[in-house]
Amino acid sequence: MQREPGRAAGFGRRIETIAALTAAALLAVGCVVVLRPFFSALLWAMILTYSTWPAYAWLEARLRHRPSLAAVVMTLLLALAFVLPLVLVAATLADAVTLAADGLRRLLERGPPPPPGWVAGLPGVGPELLDFWQGLASDTARFAEFVRPYLLGARTHALGLALAIGRAVLELSLSVFAVFFFYRGGMEVVDRIRFIGQRVVGERVHHLLSVTSSTTRGVVYGTVGSSLVQGALAALGFWIAGVPGALFLGSLTFLFGLVPGGPPLIWIAAALWLAATGQVGWALFTALWGLLVVSGIKSVLKPYLISRESRTPVLVVFLGVAGGAAAFGFIGIFLGPTLLSVAYALLLDWGRAPEASVAGDRSRPQV
Repeated sequence: MQREPGRAAGFGRRIETIAALTAAALLAVGCVVVLRPFFSALLWAMILTYSTWPAYAWLEARLRHRPSLAAVVMTLLLALAFVLPLVLVAATLADAVTLAADGLRRLLERGPPPPPGWVAGLPGVGPELLDFWQGLASDTARFAEFVRPYLLGARTHALGLALAIGRAVLELSLSVFAVFFFYRGGMEVVDRIRFIGQRVVGERVHHLLSVTSSTTRGVVYGTVGSSLVQGALAALGFWIAGVPGALFLGSLTFLFGLVPGGPPLIWIAAALWLAATGQVGWALFTALWGLLVVSGIKSVLKPYLISRESRTPVLVVFLGVAGGAAAFGFIGIFLGPTLLSVAYALLLDWGRAPEASVAGDRSRPQV
């Protein structure tokens, strides 16, 4: 009978523990549900802060240790680098869609132009194609009925593209906005990460954070940095050659530069347009500029920037771009290769001998 109070007290403590764990789990689930729509944007903001922290620290020192001012300047620079090109693309595409809609309306009112003479000479299908074309040109109602399904499909794709671009601008804007607060509280966050890591894996946390830091910076500098340089050089070349919308095409080159083999799609199209308009000399200049300068700079700059911090295979970067875009949308183009590269580097590190890993850099990692 004397043990009854002790048993009751122990049972009560277990109930309290279970209730506390349940409340903590429910709280964690609630936080995940609330933050789930912003997960990719916040994660990219953390990666941006992490990889640009040395620049922020340098700027803060030059501004007489005013962290808020340094955070504002860095946030504006990141907005110019990431948000502005996408806004330019969205604005230019909006104008292009408006012009295309006006042109299609006039085309539906007037009908297609008469078929050129060479259509009849096409082997096999020439006479039939000529009759069909002439029938559409002479009957605007028939022509409108013929092109209506294609116009509906094009409108659906245009709406999807507009929604995707709008979402990308929103996510990147949210990421850049969150970067300001991450700069302000960065040191507190890294201190807590180090403390939790020490309790989980011990002193080896210093080396793991060092590997994560170097890999993240290498991928961001190599992939995003080289794409920014490509976009700027492409815009300069298009401006010199007199290609319309040079800034827009430069922004597209930056975005396509995140995908392996993407920039040639832009400068080859520009060179073909120049050649089609009779500017053969400028077309040759654009092709050489794109091949030797735009694409050539990445083949030199990207391996150099990545090799300074990490060694990430091209296959990992390519799978990161494709898988990241499928999982997170546009922002996954940045996020995917970074996450895969960090996981790849940590996997290689865990496969090494313990002495080799612990003998690595034990210095305090930067955010």
